[in-house]
Amino acid sequence: MENHRKIKRLIIGIISVFLVGSFIWSCTNTSSDNGKEVKKEVKFDKDTKKCISCHKDHNQGESIIKQWENSTHAQMGVGCLSCHKANTDDVDAYEHEGYTISTIVTPNDCAVCHPNESKEFQHSYHADAGMIMGSLDNVLAEVVEGHVAFNDGSNPAAAAGCHQCHGSKIEVLKDDDGNALKDSAGIVKYDPKTWPNTGIGRINLDGSKGSCSACHSRHDFSRELARNPENCGKCHQGPDHPQIEIYQLSKHGIAFYAHKDKMNLDSKSWIVGKDYSAAPTCATCHMSATEDMPITHDVGNRISWTLRPKVSEKKDAALIAKYKKLGKELPADFLSWEQRRDNMKNVCKNCHENSVIEGHYIQFDNEVNLYNEKFGKPALKIMKLLKSTGLITATNFDEPVEWDYFLMWHHEGRRARHGASMMAPDYTQWHGNFEVAERWYTKIVPEIKEIIAKAKRTGKSKQAIEVENALNEILNSDMHKWYVGKMSSEEVQKRKESAAKYRERYSNE
Repeated sequence: MENHRKIKRLIIGIISVFLVGSFIWSCTNTSSDNGKEVKKEVKFDKDTKKCISCHKDHNQGESIIKQWENSTHAQMGVGCLSCHKANTDDVDAYEHEGYTISTIVTPNDCAVCHPNESKEFQHSYHADAGMIMGSLDNVLAEVVEGHVAFNDGSNPAAAAGCHQCHGSKIEVLKDDDGNALKDSAGIVKYDPKTWPNTGIGRINLDGSKGSCSACHSRHDFSRELARNPENCGKCHQGPDHPQIEIYQLSKHGIAFYAHKDKMNLDSKSWIVGKDYSAAPTCATCHMSATEDMPITHDVGNRISWTLRPKVSEKKDAALIAKYKKLGKELPADFLSWEQRRDNMKNVCKNCHENSVIEGHYIQFDNEVNLYNEKFGKPALKIMKLLKSTGLITATNFDEPVEWDYFLMWHHEGRRARHGASMMAPDYTQWHGNFEVAERWYTKIVPEIKEIIAKAKRTGKSKQAIEVENALNEILNSDMHKWYVGKMSSEEVQKRKESAAKYRERYSNE
């Protein structure tokens, strides 16, 4: 009996030690993030320990510390100075608690550990997003909506709006001798007109372009977050480029939200068809790896059309024209629009067979070409002519026709093209093509006719007739002649037959 009790006590002791050990292990190696177990094998170097201790003592950045502790960076021993250490001659460098650091981390800093990703990103269309500063969008923000001299040039419409996505040109505040100003703690003061900013095309003080944290939010730099469609939707949304809304209403988006728990978003490799198969996200199609194609941080490598401008063109057209004008050969790594499309098809084939893929691109190309030929090119031609003849002023947005033209191509025309590219039919039709046509026929054409009539009354008959002839040529062309009552008899009969069948089907209307 005594031996039995000893054995029982021994077993209980072993189990107790195991349970206590397991509890201690779980406390030191995992943390809870809304009930989700997150690995927390943190590697603290002495410098990081010092940073954390000091920030905790001063109640500064507790959440940042926790985010970092749950990051892959922390598990790999990438601490505070790994990213924030600066050279003494950096414009925004300052001495802080015995270290030379800077506040802003740029793609050049990230390149120390991620050279390929940084190189791809800085050569991407994303990194050039800051070039918006000379566009019509910026004219709206700085002139029409705001004023360049307001509040010492604070430029709020652009600083808090456009630049937060496209990126600002970072500047530091300086004294009369050109030295960087610092606050009471000795920290360099950035110009609030330009900072804070994580715009993806930010122009940094070290000459690099972009902000990695635009997508990889600090300080946990979660893969899962970066792969979520909403991460892209921060900027790719709204009336002028509603990609996130289009995605959410597409078959792709519907599948994602229904099966998000099956997406394995935190997978290290995250190869479509291997690590997940439930649905594609923005990252799947534009960036992430397939079985035979690597991940890329150049988001233009799989896009064959540019849907942004007044008239769409193939993605390589502007670059070809640029190099031709300079008299230079195309670079060795130049990608034609056909190669870019093949890259995207490589992704598509993981879920679709060839006839579906080819059929989609035929429909997409047809939509873009329809917009270009029926509205984009004619409208651009007539607007240029109005300016060149002096029938409208050189000032942007001081004429109603300029507002309507801008809305036609910048909002409605983009929606039609984007809707077709991402398979959201209502955006292609009612939010896109219909509104383009309505804008053209009920606003732009009547406004041009009024401008012509006014010009004739005010001694500009020659210029008025030139514009009138151009407008009449457009309206009498095959795609517009219905508007001036010149639809062919065959087409009129076909429309009548279709209407009769419709009434027969819905006899109560």
